[in-house]
Amino acid sequence: MILLGRECTFRADAENAGVGLHGRSDGFSTSGTRLACLLALLAFGFAGCGDRDDAPVATDTAADVEPAADEVETADDLIEQLKAIGYLRGSREELQSGVTIHDPARAFPGYNLYSSGHAPEAVLMDMQGGVVHRWRFAYEDAFRPLETPNENAAWWRRVVAYPNGDLLAIYEGLGLIKLDKNSKLLWKSNLDAHHDLEVQPHGEIYVLTRKAHVVPRIDRERPILEDFITVLDHRGRFRNEWSLLEAFEGTRFADVIDPKLASANGDLFHTNTIAVLPGFGSQHDLAFRRDNLLVSMNRLGVVAVVSPRNGKVVWARRTAPVGQHDPKLLPNGNMLLFTNHMDGVESVVEEFHPKTGEVVWSYRGSAENPFYSKYLGAAERLPNGNTLITESEGGRAFEVTSTGEIVWEFYNPHRAGSEGPGAEFIATLPEVVRLPEGIPLRWATGPAAPANREE
Repeated sequence: MILLGRECTFRADAENAGVGLHGRSDGFSTSGTRLACLLALLAFGFAGCGDRDDAPVATDTAADVEPAADEVETADDLIEQLKAIGYLRGSREELQSGVTIHDPARAFPGYNLYSSGHAPEAVLMDMQGGVVHRWRFAYEDAFRPLETPNENAAWWRRVVAYPNGDLLAIYEGLGLIKLDKNSKLLWKSNLDAHHDLEVQPHGEIYVLTRKAHVVPRIDRERPILEDFITVLDHRGRFRNEWSLLEAFEGTRFADVIDPKLASANGDLFHTNTIAVLPGFGSQHDLAFRRDNLLVSMNRLGVVAVVSPRNGKVVWARRTAPVGQHDPKLLPNGNMLLFTNHMDGVESVVEEFHPKTGEVVWSYRGSAENPFYSKYLGAAERLPNGNTLITESEGGRAFEVTSTGEIVWEFYNPHRAGSEGPGAEFIATLPEVVRLPEGIPLRWATGPAAPANREE
């Protein structure tokens, strides 16, 4: 089964196999897990199938002064701040718009699905940039109005489309909805979904969620964001979850957890990827067996594999530098990774052997064609061997050949905040996903939909 958002994997029972942290000579250190989305997501471990529970006033003297009651940040205040952690909807000026490069002979043919920082909307477009279909749904039409304004309610962080035109969409840290092809609400979940999700062949939905609360063993007073892998059924009903914090605890990988990281803003892990492994590479390492769960913790600079059988980490690798997104296990057993280089000026996409760390392919920008996204980012290996890269902060997606030649390029036509005057920034582009050319689109209604094309 192929979802319109990404390829489904298949499930099979298997035993767990614990493995150690692997070193990497090209900059990966000797312990760690794989990449995670921007700024810390939290905790991951087995939690079973039950429901989840939910500064001093300045003076002219050096004397200690009791802070005024209305100026003290309470735990509840901090929890609300943690819930509002998200991304800028747009941050760069850009004059280009739409598809600027298309080499039909070398680009992989198909359709492109994306969401954008401009609105709670997803667009399916053809290779020329023509709109094939749109989905749109305001947060306030699904959930109660927010007491505190939150920009995360104004756009979708991740979307996945179904073959019949249904769509899943994440309001970052706020909730998850499912729409039909006509943007009618089918169901909603008020779980604090964030960053990523994946749908399985029988309809189960694996989604990253988080909870802002005080975890005394991390910080006795200040709340943190604890990340979870949550499983929902096809109707959005809760089925299972694992805490990522607990997933590391009690394992040989527990040393990657640094409570000091939580002191800055409470976002301990900033998990940004969840993928159910299809079994690629299991012949080299049993940690990559089918049904295990690949996650990326951006703030830790770690990519890891969690076993759903006991909810524990069975493989982990540190990244260097910290800051990565979208690890993917490829059919050849290698791993594809988007590394942001958050403190630098250049991002990189690498394909490497997860056991040895040997880099077998990479793409970097150049002076003529720079490539950098401090936040977010994605990379997808296409069936023809090309790689589709999303430079999220720049609102750009482009397809490169194995030799690094750009054969397709797209700039988000939307601007941040609104389409009106003053919206000078190109809207953030979380991920562009290429869908195969032969997918059924009888439900599509856009001007570039197959049914509406002029022959």
